[in-house]
Amino acid sequence: MMIKKVLFFVFLLMSLVSFSQTYDTYKPERDKINDLVHTKLKVDFNFKEKQLNGEAWVTLKPHFYTTNKLTLDAKAMLIHQVSIDNQKLEYHYDDLQMIIDLPKTYKKDEEYTIYIKYTARPEKVQQKGSAAITDAKGLYFINADGLDKNKSTQIWTQGETEASSCWFPTIDSPNQKTTQEIYMTVPDKFVTLSNGKLVTQTKNGTNRTDYWKMDQKHAPYLFFMGVGAYEVIEDSYKNIPVNYYVEKEYAPYAKDIFGLTPEMMGFFSDKLGVEYPWNKYSQIVGRDYVSGAMENTTAVIHGEQAYQTPGQLIDENIQENTIAHELFHHWFGDLVTSESWSNLTLNESFANYSEYLWREYKYGKLDADMHLYEDSQSYLNGQNNDKHLVRYNYVDKEDMFDLVSYNKGGAILHMLRKYLGDDAFFLGLKTYLTENKYQAAEVHQLRLVFEKITGKDLNWFFNQWYFGAGHPRIEVSYDYNTIQKTVTVNLQQLNANEFKFPFAIDIFEDGKKVRHNVFVDKNDASFTFPYTKQPTLIQVNADGVLLCEITENKVLSDYIFQLKNAENYAHRREALLEVAKKQEEKDAFNAVEAAMSDASSKIRILALENIDLINKFSKKDAIAKIMRIANNDEKTLVQATAIETLGKLTDPELKSIFVKGLESKSYSVIGKALVAMYYVDKPMAIAKSRELPDEIRKILATPLTRIYIEENDKKELPFIAKNVLSGMFLTGDDATKVLYQKAFKQISESNNSEAIQNIVDDMVVKGNQYKSFNFDKVVINLMRKMIQDQESKNTANKIRNTEIIKEGMAKLL
Repeated sequence: MMIKKVLFFVFLLMSLVSFSQTYDTYKPERDKINDLVHTKLKVDFNFKEKQLNGEAWVTLKPHFYTTNKLTLDAKAMLIHQVSIDNQKLEYHYDDLQMIIDLPKTYKKDEEYTIYIKYTARPEKVQQKGSAAITDAKGLYFINADGLDKNKSTQIWTQGETEASSCWFPTIDSPNQKTTQEIYMTVPDKFVTLSNGKLVTQTKNGTNRTDYWKMDQKHAPYLFFMGVGAYEVIEDSYKNIPVNYYVEKEYAPYAKDIFGLTPEMMGFFSDKLGVEYPWNKYSQIVGRDYVSGAMENTTAVIHGEQAYQTPGQLIDENIQENTIAHELFHHWFGDLVTSESWSNLTLNESFANYSEYLWREYKYGKLDADMHLYEDSQSYLNGQNNDKHLVRYNYVDKEDMFDLVSYNKGGAILHMLRKYLGDDAFFLGLKTYLTENKYQAAEVHQLRLVFEKITGKDLNWFFNQWYFGAGHPRIEVSYDYNTIQKTVTVNLQQLNANEFKFPFAIDIFEDGKKVRHNVFVDKNDASFTFPYTKQPTLIQVNADGVLLCEITENKVLSDYIFQLKNAENYAHRREALLEVAKKQEEKDAFNAVEAAMSDASSKIRILALENIDLINKFSKKDAIAKIMRIANNDEKTLVQATAIETLGKLTDPELKSIFVKGLESKSYSVIGKALVAMYYVDKPMAIAKSRELPDEIRKILATPLTRIYIEENDKKELPFIAKNVLSGMFLTGDDATKVLYQKAFKQISESNNSEAIQNIVDDMVVKGNQYKSFNFDKVVINLMRKMIQDQESKNTANKIRNTEIIKEGMAKLL
């Protein structure tokens, strides 16, 4: 009996702890006691101290109940004055929130304006960022002292999730909406950007005050300020200004990078049936930005990866999807905002899916499906992909910015679109945006709109996909009845929770394909179909719409047929990888060779990467085909892969192909040609690498590093160290990581102080990235060596000071 009692109390205690943890982590929409109405700011900047001097006039009104208190978020500020109508107010401030005693009790819709004079101190902010947004101090001074001659002095802000309150007092919640005015006083040499319209500019000696005004309401996390020495490249959509703020070096390429923006604005406006709702659209590039990009209303900021030159853009504009993503937020996120971070997917899934919509319109369905596949695979292969899409029990709001909110959410919208049909889906989006504009919303409002339009009950869909977790894991088997000439497709869900879904099944018979659309409504489902001749292949999830994992038994002949005939990109890709494993068989080798002509550029690349040119079959024809691809494929990335494949043969007779590659306009082609040339003519490859301009050498850091490390060229160690991260993060595969581990080893053993300094300079800014690739021990040892060198010399002529080095070490330890 005693044992049972002890176990009972242990169980009870564990239950209470579990309940407590669940209760503690429940995050509902923030209560609206007061509503923001208008925010007026006057700010100037203390570059030396990295602080902002501010005045704020915050206009509010009680949401419903009367109140004589106001709580404002204000993080790590010095508060100098709080007043209303020149009457000082009592307040309590704990470095996170101000609780202000109002002079009277205010009623619903009774407006009042609080004045606050303050100093924002972003360097004192304690809150942390996330994997998606790596810092959360709200206001950033870049190269504030101007000592780094290779970096522009800039100021920019990052408000999401709740970091706007690091630079102005507000109710920092996504369910608040406010109009705004900002007076920004800056040195006259700088350009400014903020939300809304630039109304006036007033010079005052060497300074200037720019007045920006936003008459439409948006959430506080979308407030933005940008300051720096920018060139402003003007563009337009209809009568709406569309401007690109870039550093002078990239001004000639600004329209090559961002120039599709007006076309995107027109496409999204037409597709949604809601015209772009704001008075301008500007995009700015920020140095050392803490995320990829941010949808600040009318003032989007991009990280410096957006900077690309024609030699990169001819391969692929790596920022194009992001440009579409942030623009679409101006409908989903800015115009209609998720009421809480629990509903974040209302913002991010739509922005994610906009990338598919844009690519489908601009480049065709195949291109869009390739993008959807990669997004879906990122989710399926990710960790913690069993979270709810809408979840109120997260530990930290930053945890919401994950592959579930983004990639899974986008895939679910694609499924919903296919289930409802385009007419209903896009009418639903138009209705949702129109009914909720300038307001906050939750997922149920989206469901109710679609139900109203279609007359369908969609609780089952939203319950399993939005308020449930995971995705179907399906085991497929086939039963053939040769007498009755039927085949039964058996689907067994291996997941604990049961999913319902429409499902496409293609049956290939005698060279013809018949599609069967079925609806799965239980864990074990079977569907029987007649046939005339034994099917050549049965392809389940044939349209690739369902987000799922499928297990089935197929033989080589199935995969060869699938590679040649499957409609969906994902199925051809799957087949290619399986067929490539069996190239000792001639049919498999021939199928991989044929895949080098696939309509999908990614399939062509994959075939080139996997074709086995060292086997018992004649490879002469395959090599001739790869040579033609290297010279003529419409995609330079395919050409580059063809050159890389030929380079593995180290055949001097292929030198002419590599020489031609070195003359390409594409940097990816040049890079692969340099490495290939190195193995057939080392002196020529090294000479060509040194003839390249510095800006191209920096972009080609990875292939050049491969050459210099193999050559053990110590003269190039400073170059490798200075560009190591840019190269690593452009590729990031295992081979590249091994390459850079070798580079670190050579640098650490070289006693080359310039190379070591370059690593430390880069690491101080990007220390977290080094740590993620397990280079921290090597770098820390280098830093310790630098500190010892400096202390022994007692000078700072070559190495700035130990404090900078220690700052870098702190990021890794």
